[in-house]
Amino acid sequence: MTDFDPEKFEEKYVHYFDELQEAYRNAFQYMHDRHDSSILRPIDHRILSESEPFYGGNGEFRIELPDDPYERVSVPVSEETFDEILSTFVERIEVELRRVFELDDEG
Repeated sequence: MTDFDPEKFEEKYVHYFDELQEAYRNAFQYMHDRHDSSILRPIDHRILSESEPFYGGNGEFRIELPDDPYERVSVPVSEETFDEILSTFVERIEVELRRVFELDDEG
C-alpha cells in the first residue's frame, strides 16, 4: 500500500491512479449488489468517469460531479430515484477512498 500524502493528492493521477481505480471499482461492486446495472453503468460511464475526487483534509474526500448528471444519462428511473442512487454511489466512493488510503476504519 502506498502511503497517503495529501500534497501528492494534488497530482492524484500521477501518484495514486491505481488506488483511485480500486476505490471506484469497489464502490461500483458495492452498488452493483444493490441496484440494477442498467442504472449503474450509465452513471459510471457518463458521470463518474468525469468526476473529480478531492482531498479535503482530516481523512475526508469529496467527489465533484459534472453538471446536469441526470441529463447526461438515459436511465429507467425518476430523477428523484436517480439522485438518491447517485448520492449513495458518491458516498460509497468517498468511503472506499478512505479505506484504500487507510484513513479510517469504516468499510
